[in-house]
Amino acid sequence: MADRLIHLIVTRQDTPESTPYKEEFKIPYRPNMNVISALMEIQRNPVNSQGQKTKPVIWESNCLEEVCGACSMVINGKPRQACSALIDKLEQPVRIEPMSTFSVQRDLTVDRSRMFDALKRVKAWIPIDGTHDLGPGPRMAEVDRQWAYELSKCMTCGVCLEACPNVNDKSPFIGAFAISQVRLFNEHPTGQMNRHERLDSLMDEGGISYCGNSQNCVQSCPKGIPLTTSIAHMNKETTKHAIKSFFFS
Repeated sequence: MADRLIHLIVTRQDTPESTPYKEEFKIPYRPNMNVISALMEIQRNPVNSQGQKTKPVIWESNCLEEVCGACSMVINGKPRQACSALIDKLEQPVRIEPMSTFSVQRDLTVDRSRMFDALKRVKAWIPIDGTHDLGPGPRMAEVDRQWAYELSKCMTCGVCLEACPNVNDKSPFIGAFAISQVRLFNEHPTGQMNRHERLDSLMDEGGISYCGNSQNCVQSCPKGIPLTTSIAHMNKETTKHAIKSFFFS
């Protein structure tokens, strides 16, 4: 067991403008390791497979239990969370790359600001009128609450965007996660006050009409969010909104 090694091939990039390159590492195996613990081993002893001292690999992580979404990367060709990617279940060599949908900052860290800009665009929040006590809010039906809970699991990890063929540097598509968040906040009793603004945002450039229905998003989502169901629902809602706006505006 002590002689067993893990072979990693990491795609690295020193600056946002520099050329990516690959560097190989061989680290000691331990039972129940995930990709994060493998990267931490490299950080502890940054020596590549040729025995040369190198810079520690840079990546992002936080919760280590698939909740924060920070450790998204491409592992053996599949976008996923590094904290839940167990070494024992991965084919070697383990190939680790940054997500290509986003601009690379350094090594495996990427700039996910396009996701947060999309959430701002669709007003993915519940506005409140000050902080004074307004009493208990409206109650949601249990079936609606259950759906809302499933949609609220989104951790803005970027995996659905990385898997989507319609999200690239030539397309302004906001992605399935943002469309699903519109559904979440439009279903909220208080959020419904701004539902028309969110529907308008989905009908603008880069909105729901840019979805090609590849369904990669729902297959890759680490939280199992029913993204394609949300897209179908919002297609219906935007169509109704467009018809009403045409006749009653």
